[in-house]
Amino acid sequence: MSLAQTTSVALLGLDGHLVTVEVDIADGLPTYTLLGLPDAALSESRERVRAAIVNCNEVWPNRKTTVSLSPAWLPKSGSGFDLAICIALLSAHETIPVDRINRIVFLGELSLDGHIRSVRGVLPALMAAQKSGVTTAVVPTANAAEAQLMQGMEIIAMGHLKSVLRWLRTGERELSDEIDYRWEEVDERLDFADVAGQPEARLAAEIAATGGHHILLIGPPGAGKTMIAERIPTIMPQLKISQALEVTAVHSLVGTFATRSPTSRIAPIVSPHHTTTRVAMVGGGAHAIKPGACSLAHHGVLFIDEAPECPSGVLDSLRQPLEAGTITIARSIGNVTFPAQFLLVLAANPCPCGKFSGRGRQCTCTSQQVRRYLGKLSGPLIDRIDLRVHVDPVGRVDMARSELGEASADIRMRVIAARAVAEQRFAGLGYSLNSQIPARLLRTVFQPERAAMSFLHDELEREHITARGVHKIARVSWTLADLHGHDLPTLADVTQAHSMRGGIEI
Repeated sequence: MSLAQTTSVALLGLDGHLVTVEVDIADGLPTYTLLGLPDAALSESRERVRAAIVNCNEVWPNRKTTVSLSPAWLPKSGSGFDLAICIALLSAHETIPVDRINRIVFLGELSLDGHIRSVRGVLPALMAAQKSGVTTAVVPTANAAEAQLMQGMEIIAMGHLKSVLRWLRTGERELSDEIDYRWEEVDERLDFADVAGQPEARLAAEIAATGGHHILLIGPPGAGKTMIAERIPTIMPQLKISQALEVTAVHSLVGTFATRSPTSRIAPIVSPHHTTTRVAMVGGGAHAIKPGACSLAHHGVLFIDEAPECPSGVLDSLRQPLEAGTITIARSIGNVTFPAQFLLVLAANPCPCGKFSGRGRQCTCTSQQVRRYLGKLSGPLIDRIDLRVHVDPVGRVDMARSELGEASADIRMRVIAARAVAEQRFAGLGYSLNSQIPARLLRTVFQPERAAMSFLHDELEREHITARGVHKIARVSWTLADLHGHDLPTLADVTQAHSMRGGIEI
């Protein structure tokens, strides 16, 4: 038989499509033709597959060979098709039983000596395969940890082509090392107890973690802005299993498991440098569209230090995902939507020299320089920030105290309790955080008390806040009500939310 086929998966963003790899070996001049819109890395698979076959003491078919990846209209990229092409080629050459490769997904890159190297996007690829009814997958040993997260699928982790061929021919395979698949739930490396003083900033961080509200921290260098931002994930509840799988799938596309375990239930934190580009922030690419920092921070924290120093347009590119919770990238090869439901934390100095305070102590910047510096944060972006907090320099008294501040574990207990109240209130509505309350329901079902709404309407009438600001303050007031144990946001909750939103003039 000179015709055989195997199955692999092509990814377009997080969406996977089953790809049938067909190989036809016919009489004629020795040629190798690859069809199906391959990119450069996939086109180079011929030499990798040939060298792997020869170095594993198998026979390379010295005949006219045609490899077709269907559906032909779907662009395919990456080296993850190497193993599927190799198995189909050997099966067409009648060295592997055809009935042994049916309904099996093959993923992996081949080295020249036959080793199977890891590839990106294994978890979303297996998710797509499972939805299509495939129950068995052969993956590289290096991807075994994330692949085993797919319950209900038989995962065959192999490290060498010889092992795969032996298993297909005889059914025998070496027992792989047992992997501990317990979910990682706590990260004890960082703790809010390390933060000295800063009661207002600590409270703002607790409110942000409880309701998923975005926060801006402005203060001089060394005041603790970065310390507070980095510790916000430690007071957030652990991710649900479904959320952890979403986060792992996004990180699988980028290959960031060197810094984050695929079995982690800890909320991620992503801190791109302030010189990052728009593509790195929101995602993109020419051939393979990859997620950006805002998607890698899904269900976690996106922390941007020195925010005014970001290039023009980078921060404003976050305006749409801040509202929608997703980011859609449009390219010539298609549109890709990535999840981007993150908590944005911005940190900035009060002026170019960083020493400006209300009294201007030690600051050499003019008022125009201060306005121009903070003016780099656009009005539409700032209007989407729920909490604006001034982080004052840490005083001598706070630094001299021998007792530590409140630990993250204690704060996290309050956050979990307040979130449980919100989840019960929103049961059946499709969301669980106060920051996700639709504007329509804020004006009808989830209004604060009458006096509080009158206060907000007066502020709107005086043009002190925008219509979006009314909604933002109302959502924060619900979080404060949950933390304070109120059934309904009171006037005190709303005025506190208003002061925390308008505490800094930009």
